[in-house]
Amino acid sequence: MSTNEPSGHEHPTGPQQNPYDKNVYGPPQPPADPYGQAAAGPAGYGPPPQGPYSQPQGAAYGQQYPQWLSPPNAYGGPPAPGTRQLATSGDRFLARLIDTAVLLVPVILLYVIVAPVSSLLNSVATAAVALGYEAAMLLTQGGQTIGKKAMKIRVVSLAHGGRPADAEFWARAGVYAGPQAVYCLGSVFSLLNVLWHLWDKPYQQCLHDKAAKTVVIKEF
Repeated sequence: MSTNEPSGHEHPTGPQQNPYDKNVYGPPQPPADPYGQAAAGPAGYGPPPQGPYSQPQGAAYGQQYPQWLSPPNAYGGPPAPGTRQLATSGDRFLARLIDTAVLLVPVILLYVIVAPVSSLLNSVATAAVALGYEAAMLLTQGGQTIGKKAMKIRVVSLAHGGRPADAEFWARAGVYAGPQAVYCLGSVFSLLNVLWHLWDKPYQQCLHDKAAKTVVIKEF
């Protein structure tokens, strides 16, 4: 008996492919981006592609800090190398509370001596004491008061992060303490002034900081 197969009926030499198998055309491809942007590669292989509206590192919600400055760290700890960090609201309030306690004795003495004579004169004298203390400390202690020393915070120039000019220290002290000379209304302004940094973005400045172009930073 002949074992030869008729021509045209050869055995297949390999597995046959199902013409309806989806893998016959290779692995599935990611869908094309309708906006013309390339699909992101696998995780761990470089940074994600930058979109046309991407922000530089350190910018948040359109807020850009100078290269030397970083926002307060919500979890504590030092700033990034080569930068200085904004002081927190808690540190600033505690520093101001300590400075108020330092001035408490002279202010009470003034009230006892001057207030019976004139309430207006007492307001002027109190403002003068506060202005003198603030300016003298900032000028001689490199941007710190007793309260700021205790909380390890310092006043620096917004432009370069170094010591502000003497005129800027005077402007800062003047806007902080000067309005207290105005009876009653001065106290309202002073309260608004010290609270201003709570909603000021991105540098968390009080009004006296804005007048002097300064910010308050934390020292580590």
